[in-house]
Amino acid sequence: MIKSKKIAGLLFAFALGTASVFAQTQQLPQQQQQAVEVDVSDEELSKFADAYQMIRMVNQKAQQEMAKKVEDSGFDIQRFNEIHQASLDPNAEVEVTKEEKTKHAEVVAEIESMQGEFQEEMESAISEQGLDIQRYEKIAMALQTDTELQQRLQQLMQG
Repeated sequence: MIKSKKIAGLLFAFALGTASVFAQTQQLPQQQQQAVEVDVSDEELSKFADAYQMIRMVNQKAQQEMAKKVEDSGFDIQRFNEIHQASLDPNAEVEVTKEEKTKHAEVVAEIESMQGEFQEEMESAISEQGLDIQRYEKIAMALQTDTELQQRLQQLMQG
């Protein structure tokens, strides 16, 4: 349940407007988030860029569908996210009615059921470019700390 809540939390971050492209990649414990050295050819970086763009489109679609689920339930997105953040943080204090709690749980269940489809679409986008998931994630992790690789990717994406 913790993993699904974590992933749901990441997906809800999209509804908040956070456009983290790597939201679906596994989060590593803090001590492991150090510089990742990886050799990436221009061809491979081009494949990564194409997959990245496709994943962004999947994420936008996911955001829209999740926002629609939330709004269709009668929630305001901001209120829903407030309740959801409080449900993830035991120290947060937010007044929530019993009806809101029930409705929140129903929406979370619906969104979690959508998660697998979005995950498959992202994995498919990566595979279609000729990369495997582990390689894509390794490049994504390297991009977090490697400024030269970031610049190369930015140049590729700008045409």
